Amino acid sequence: MPVAVVTDSTSYLPPGVAEDRGIRVVPLEVRLGERVGREGVDIDTAELTAALSARDLDVQTSRPTPAEFAACFRGALDAGADGVVSVHLSRELSGTWEAARIAADDIDPARVRVVDSRAAGMGLGYAVLAAADAADDGADGAAVEAAAADVAARCRMFFSVDTLDRLRRGGRIGAAAALLGTALAVKPLLHVAHGRIVPLEKVRTTARAAQRLVELAVRAAGDGPVDLAVHHLAAAARAEEVAARLRERLPGVARLLVSEVGAVIGAHVGPGLLGVVVVPRR
Repeated sequence: MPVAVVTDSTSYLPPGVAEDRGIRVVPLEVRLGERVGREGVDIDTAELTAALSARDLDVQTSRPTPAEFAACFRGALDAGADGVVSVHLSRELSGTWEAARIAADDIDPARVRVVDSRAAGMGLGYAVLAAADAADDGADGAAVEAAAADVAARCRMFFSVDTLDRLRRGGRIGAAAALLGTALAVKPLLHVAHGRIVPLEKVRTTARAAQRLVELAVRAAGDGPVDLAVHHLAAAARAEEVAARLRERLPGVARLLVSEVGAVIGAHVGPGLLGVVVVPRR
């Protein structure tokens, strides 16, 4: 049986894709005040957005436990998989990769391989899909792992937020970096470098932020075929506008997905997120 591919809920694969491809998804946990649930199972983005608008409501996220990953890995192996490749969001942003690694070590590190995508959203999702493609082609565990790592190494992520406060409070950026977004009427632009969120520049308007995201994505895409994704939170119209501009500017677009992020990423960036994932093909 082919190698089983596992990921977590922050990969934000298009609806139905995980089921169709046989990809197992382990959800992260979201706490909205007293309510606790699994991302994409018990709590959706609409519920998160409503919770964020209630400023006195505490919103938190947490990784899956090693036991949850172990149960998933054992289920795949018991179903006949030759091995497991588990691909996750950046270890610099979450303890999810570490929980998966602990579970893999407990079961059999020779049969269960864990990949740090150094990304999230479809930056992670495209690495997962590459792993699934390799597994479908009959590749062994090492080759499936390499396919995911190869895509992850080529991925670039750029995004803008209305405020850096949530990223700072969640420990995803430092206090010094958060000063970039303290001025009034400033829209911070950030990117993911070596798995970490790093401030890139600041612009004055939402429109300029969208324009810069397009420019940065076009530069990162190069001249060849490229996979793209545009993510947002409560900013669907702006996301579609950015996607339309990318289609105009990049004739080599192979895939372009537009989607709203889920509750876990949304909890740390807040409404107004606009982001672009760029993965040049070989």
